[in-house]
Amino acid sequence: MWASLFTTPFGLTEPLFVPEYWMPPSLLDLAETTGFDIESLIFCFGIGGIASVAYNLITRQVPQEVPHAEKSSPLHKHHYKAIAAPFVAFPFLYLLPWNPIYPSIASLFIGAVANVLCRPDLKRKSWIGGLLFLIYYAVFLAGLEWSAPGYIDRVWNLAALSGWSLGFMPVEELLFAIGFGMYWSGVYEHFTWRK
Repeated sequence: MWASLFTTPFGLTEPLFVPEYWMPPSLLDLAETTGFDIESLIFCFGIGGIASVAYNLITRQVPQEVPHAEKSSPLHKHHYKAIAAPFVAFPFLYLLPWNPIYPSIASLFIGAVANVLCRPDLKRKSWIGGLLFLIYYAVFLAGLEWSAPGYIDRVWNLAALSGWSLGFMPVEELLFAIGFGMYWSGVYEHFTWRK
């Protein structure tokens, strides 16, 4: 719940992506008229919680408190820098002349690397968490395309992307999913001093 509440406000970044990345249908046509929509808040709420707990649910591991002696490790001096890394990187990357999904993807991977450099004990969880979220997200996209054939072609601005896809799924969506899963799978442990 904590991770979901923390990721919900990221739904307010939707104007950065509409229409450059996609133009999703939304309640009251809010995405088209304002760039904001209620669905993005719900989406961000959902993915934050799922990405942060998927690894623990699959492995049935319960995060334990980091021993006090470990908290004073030199690596932990960079604890908050690691958490902030994607948020610091994104504005600079966004200024580059490319579709806004690419700075998002790059920022998530920068955050994942920063997390692992600061907390090497989260390396395995980051990789597996990224793969688990990728699988979850791919199933979600498949369900979306199955329930509304051609939806991705109609909604995503595919002409502005790389043109690479895995079946009907743009590679950008898959890279976003693995980057998001890798970064968010360890954020809870950073904030709560768990491992």
